[in-house]
Amino acid sequence: MSALAPTYARFPVEFVSGSGTVLRDASGDEYLDFLSGIAVCALGHCHPAVVRAVQEQAGKLMHVSNLFTNAPMLRLAERLVERSFARNVYFANSGAEANEAAIKLVRKARPRGDIVVVHGAFHGRTYGALSATPQESKQAPFAPLVPGFHAVAPSEVASAVDERTAAVLLEPVQGESGVHPLPPDVLRAARDACDRVGAALVFDEVQCGMGRTGSLWAHEQYGVVPDAMTLAKGLGGGMPIGALLIGERLDGVFAPGDHGSTFAGGPVAAAAANAVLDVVDDPAFLSGVHERGERLAEGLRELPRVTAIRSRGLMVAADVDAGAPDLARRALLEQRLVINATGPATLRLLPPLTVSEAEIDDALGRLAALLA
Repeated sequence: MSALAPTYARFPVEFVSGSGTVLRDASGDEYLDFLSGIAVCALGHCHPAVVRAVQEQAGKLMHVSNLFTNAPMLRLAERLVERSFARNVYFANSGAEANEAAIKLVRKARPRGDIVVVHGAFHGRTYGALSATPQESKQAPFAPLVPGFHAVAPSEVASAVDERTAAVLLEPVQGESGVHPLPPDVLRAARDACDRVGAALVFDEVQCGMGRTGSLWAHEQYGVVPDAMTLAKGLGGGMPIGALLIGERLDGVFAPGDHGSTFAGGPVAAAAANAVLDVVDDPAFLSGVHERGERLAEGLRELPRVTAIRSRGLMVAADVDAGAPDLARRALLEQRLVINATGPATLRLLPPLTVSEAEIDDALGRLAALLA
């Protein structure tokens, strides 16, 4: 019997070390990682800049709580504000926590207002974030949920917004349901509808942000600016950190005591995030993400049993004719390739943003052998 609670159906592999796009298990076998900790290890495993930042900061100061400031946290907040629409930043420890903060923010701005979400969304597993995730299999065991969430089809977002709406919460690219980019007209219609009634538009870029789609923020490719945005995953490059970026419409809503977290914005995690931002926030780097994403998507289209491809940068899904979970397991155990399935017929690939063209070709070759 495992000492771990059975909340995950874990694969029978124990990883002990990693470098770049390579993972090593306890037996010394090497694997090509095309999941990067579910989009967390944006620069691959043990990137020298991230390791150096963590080691240096851990040797100076690891924790002081949010009763005080610390230099890495302040620097990271200033950089995120400078590179976005935001006026200020609230730090969290995860994407779910960042979304919880966003829910509290928009509810305080418009008390008792509804929050419009779309089918296929995933915003987290804590109670508020779960209530914003309209998936019956995830919600049903934990009812009753937080009230006031209104789930609609993407095409119905604008018509669902009225004077009682506090916010619209959307992922520009839905990740957990299988990499589904929302149509640009949906985001534009949501923006217009929110402006019409004074509601807030919130983008969840926990998975699709931090360069994953080939631009620093996914919404930059849509030309639609939100009032708030949540981040996590790739922000810390392997360290746990999330963020809520707050724009002009919601600036000043939070007051001291409204929200908080003991660990959030700690100096070690913030130092790691600054190191990630140093690399990712570069036009040439982001252009490379876009180009390598196209190479991966085009290669997947040529493989047998693949019926459809959806992608934005290095956020890629391949629909197959059947049996995606078994294929993901066999990819791991037979081909030493780390990917996952987001449903019965969808494989998801989220390689490090630093993946090389040769590694992409290697992964395509392993998938070709598996699918053949």
